[in-house]
Amino acid sequence: GAPFEYFRLTGSATPAGMTLIPAGPFTMGNFIVNNFYDPATNDPDIADASPTNVFVSAFYMDVNLVSSNLWADVYAYATSQGYNFNHAGSAKSGNHPVQSVDWFDCVKWSNARSQQAGLTPVYYTDAAFTQLFTNGFTGTTVYANWLANGYRLPTEAEWEKAARGGLTGNRFPWGNIVTESQANYSAGSASRLYDLGQGGYNATFADGAEPYTSPVGSFAPNGYGLYDMAGNVLEWCWDWYAPLPYPAGSPYLGGTDPRGPVVGPLSLRVLRGGSWSYNADVVRCAKRFVDYPDRHDFTYGFRCVRGL
Repeated sequence: GAPFEYFRLTGSATPAGMTLIPAGPFTMGNFIVNNFYDPATNDPDIADASPTNVFVSAFYMDVNLVSSNLWADVYAYATSQGYNFNHAGSAKSGNHPVQSVDWFDCVKWSNARSQQAGLTPVYYTDAAFTQLFTNGFTGTTVYANWLANGYRLPTEAEWEKAARGGLTGNRFPWGNIVTESQANYSAGSASRLYDLGQGGYNATFADGAEPYTSPVGSFAPNGYGLYDMAGNVLEWCWDWYAPLPYPAGSPYLGGTDPRGPVVGPLSLRVLRGGSWSYNADVVRCAKRFVDYPDRHDFTYGFRCVRGL
């Protein structure tokens, strides 16, 4: 009965360093309400994120971006187990987010993290899930076993639900305006009235040479207890990217647990959240940033999720 189910759900142990993102519907896409700074009901420059209702099953998400320390620990294990990475990753220091990793690196690393933790890896190079994805680059087709309990990249819908922190319709995880005290981004674009920053890179972290990342967890968390869901580094997601007209699988068609377009041609993967070097427009919850999965950049990082 209900008492047993309540006990079973609340008695589940949340993995260390992660938080539970509850199941439920949310409004995904470019939808702004009660916005004093812009009388429009949306941000017209976001033309590829039509608002829609999406139901997302419960999942766990890393509260922080993958740090250099965590990356290095799993990377050492992975290379000892025959994994091959395209890029070794980089960071300003151990508690800063790892960056300069491409999509393939993040997917392989997630598999190694799963194996190191005694979990079932998610990613394979065959549809039967018999060939673990440990090597490969451009041209490699990656298949996801969504029933596996290991670490993986979030879907685009999972990422946005998590970023919004249980709120609806805001530009940012906390509301409709942004300043340097709330996120690590390049502030002060006069054409964007929702940016109240003083201008330029965040002065707290713009020291020495680029990249001007900030230590993970440097700003207040959102409503789900997640840090850096706006700014610091962009975060790779699982989904292929497609604008309007949305093909089958697109989260902007609504539905339950969408996992991205499944018909093509498809060549770009989605990144979310903005970074230390991008203006406030890229830091918005609904903003979609994209690149080829074999590209790496010192603004690109990631965090992992796990299914329940």
